[in-house]
Formats: sequence, structure tokens, C-alpha cells
Amino acid sequence: MKELVQGLLRGEERALARAISLVEDRDPRAKELIERAFPHTGGAYRLGITGPPGVGKSTIVDRLVPLLQESHGRTAILACDPSSPFSEGALLGDRIRMRGIDQREGVFIRSMATRGALGGLARATHEAAFLLEAAGFELIIFETIGVGQAEVEIVEAADTVVVVLTPQSGDAIQAMKAGLMEIADILVVNKSDQGGADAALQNLESALSLSSRDWRPPVIRAAAEDGEGIPELAKALARHRQYLEGGPLLERRRGRLRAFLKRIIAEELERQLWDERGLEALNGKVEALLERRAGPHQVAEEILREIGR
Repeated sequence: MKELVQGLLRGEERALARAISLVEDRDPRAKELIERAFPHTGGAYRLGITGPPGVGKSTIVDRLVPLLQESHGRTAILACDPSSPFSEGALLGDRIRMRGIDQREGVFIRSMATRGALGGLARATHEAAFLLEAAGFELIIFETIGVGQAEVEIVEAADTVVVVLTPQSGDAIQAMKAGLMEIADILVVNKSDQGGADAALQNLESALSLSSRDWRPPVIRAAAEDGEGIPELAKALARHRQYLEGGPLLERRRGRLRAFLKRIIAEELERQLWDERGLEALNGKVEALLERRAGPHQVAEEILREIGR
């Protein structure tokens, strides 16, 4: 562990990759690793790229990173992919689409399997981000899986959230329904060269005009395959970071750590709750439900009392 932590703090990619694997696999050593690395975290700027499947998030990241590296230096990308139904590993779809930066110096890409997690991010994403910060990365980009209406967890991980939509599939309206408008710091209408972009932009601008937020998210028209709109996106990101550093950034990071702590506590409580005694109490009460001798809330309260004793 000592050698692994030392390699991590030196920024060695082999040590970093091994450390992330430990937290992904829920290895018992991962807790000690995070504890040792945590004092060296907090220096990276975090950017989240989210939106429905197929809107071009990976292409935007591929075109955007070379521009951001000029001001941010070492950049890491955590790309959340669907899990393989056989190995539970990531399918590496995002890695395939980022061939333009895959071998770029100062760029580290890690595909992470969701392993059944909802919210667009893999379970280990938050811990992996701490490891990347400890390894000296100055910019961390999260690319979510694209799960649509459950895609709001990214706001707990990133300083700036970019929501990517397309005009062709009615994504603008869906974004309003799904709550993505509330978490977006910047909106990008990608694939705008394929038609329908004007109406999508108008719908988004109309929705944003009703917002009472201090920061009004800019709406950027883009065609990432051709690089159109990417320089404008980079400038918008710089403006939003400047806005955050004027005050709101500290509160965002305080909220992030609060949410992360709640998640750790909830997972530990669940693990302790469903130990051998908890499962025995549960199984003993199922028959009462099956035979309708008691209601579910009554049974749940009885189980909690038994576990408490």
C-alpha cells in the first residue's frame, strides 16, 4: 500500500490505474487508499458532460480537450460506459470514440463500468476522482452514460455541468421534463447542421428566460464532428469558472463532500443492516406478508425493532 500511494502521488499512471481498479472492485484496501490520498486532493477543476444517449458527448470531449489543456494542463477523463452482461466490465464505447486524444500527452482516459448504478455515473467515480486529484491532474472530465431522466447525479460530482442535446429527437423538450435544465451550467445543441436547430435553440432560450438563477446558462450551437461550436464552448467554460471562483465554487464543493459523505454512510448502514441477523429477521417476517397476517409497514417496523435489540 505504501508503494502504491507513493506511486500515485508521483503521478505514475500504472499506480493510478491499479488504485482505480481497487476502488472499482470494492477491495477492502480501497478505504485505506482513499484515506491516505485524500489530504492531497481538492486541487482539480471538475467538468461534467451529460445528456441523452447518442448526442455526441464523446465527440465533444475529443474536440474540447486539446483546447482546455492549454489552460488546465494534465487532464483526466472518466467515461462511464454500460456494463458487459458477462464480465460486468465497461464496453469501452467512449474510449473508441476518443481516438483523437487517446494517445495525447498529459491525457489519462479511464472507462468505468456502471455495474448497475443509476444516475449516469459508475459507483466508484467519486473515489476515482479523488485518486486523480492526488495524482496531480488539474482537470477531471466526467462523461456520463446517457441515461436520460436519471442523469442528475453529475451535479454532485462536477463544478461545471454541460448538458448536450440534439434538435432532431425532441431532446430540448425532454430536457425540460427531466430536470436537466436545472443542473445545466452550459447547454450545447449538437448536430445542429442536420436541421431543426433553430427551433431547439428557441425552445431552450424561452425556457431559460423563466429561470431566476444568478447564472444564466449560455446555449451554444455546435456540430462537433466538424469542430463547429467547440471554441465557443471552451470560452463559455472559462467564463463559468470565473463566475464560480467569484463565490459559488466553495459552496458547490461543500455540497459535493456532503453528498459524498451521505453516500458512504448509507452504503455502510445498508451493509451492516443486512448482515446474518438482519436477513434472518427479514426472512422470518416474509411469511406474515405472504399470508396477509400483517401489512408491510408493520412488518418493517418489527424487523427494525428486532435488529435494534
